[in-house]
Amino acid sequence: MEHNLIVTRDEWLVARKALLAKEKEATRALDALSAERRKLPWVKVEKNYVFDGPNGKETLADLFAGRSQLIVYHFMFGPGWQEGCVGCSFLADNIDGALVHLEQHDVTYVAVSQAPYPEIEAYKKRMGWHFKWVSSYGNDFNYDYHVSFAKADLAKGKVFYNYEMQDLQSEEMSGRSVFYNDTNGDIFHTYSSYARGGDIFLGTYAFLDITPKGRNETGPNHDLSDWVRHHDRYGHGGFVDPTGRYVASQESGSCHSSGEHRS
Repeated sequence: MEHNLIVTRDEWLVARKALLAKEKEATRALDALSAERRKLPWVKVEKNYVFDGPNGKETLADLFAGRSQLIVYHFMFGPGWQEGCVGCSFLADNIDGALVHLEQHDVTYVAVSQAPYPEIEAYKKRMGWHFKWVSSYGNDFNYDYHVSFAKADLAKGKVFYNYEMQDLQSEEMSGRSVFYNDTNGDIFHTYSSYARGGDIFLGTYAFLDITPKGRNETGPNHDLSDWVRHHDRYGHGGFVDPTGRYVASQESGSCHSSGEHRS
């Protein structure tokens, strides 16, 4: 890689300070946006969702684990999939180190997927993750938070995702939802984000964004599917197809596994 503008140290300092002013402006804007996010109205959760996980059957209230705030990661991993989506797995690699800090600050973090729990547990063991991950198989949770879709919608090719109707990308999609459990035991949905709303949780991107090449996602999809793989698949060939599913190299004789195209 070559750069077409080479300057003296003093000239560089002038340019760097000009960029710093913009960085500070962006930081203040993000602080203001976070404050506005916390002012969103809440919706009381009326349904009694029951999940299957390492502790057996658990309700949504149980998932809080005694804390008042819960972050749910909607991990794209459907029934019968051989492995989780490439993008979700990329994000999951960033979770474990944050858990102890979140839990000490009254926040519980749990991943939820449609796949039956034994399938989740097998993949989680393969990847070496430690965060809690439960199954919503058989309940409406994924449908109510618009990350799984009814067969009728799948047949139409249009689904409600990221707060609008759009073309179907996959039968499972990703996102994150936040809940609050008050002193009366009532649970409220406070926030959800989808699609590129998850970029801020990708620590790897934060590092890449300060390097000369940046994210370097130059094609064919111009997103993370250009280069990201499950962390145990780097160097094994294959590619991620337009829906985000990992396709192994032909030599391995493997077939599709499910994933997400990040939008």
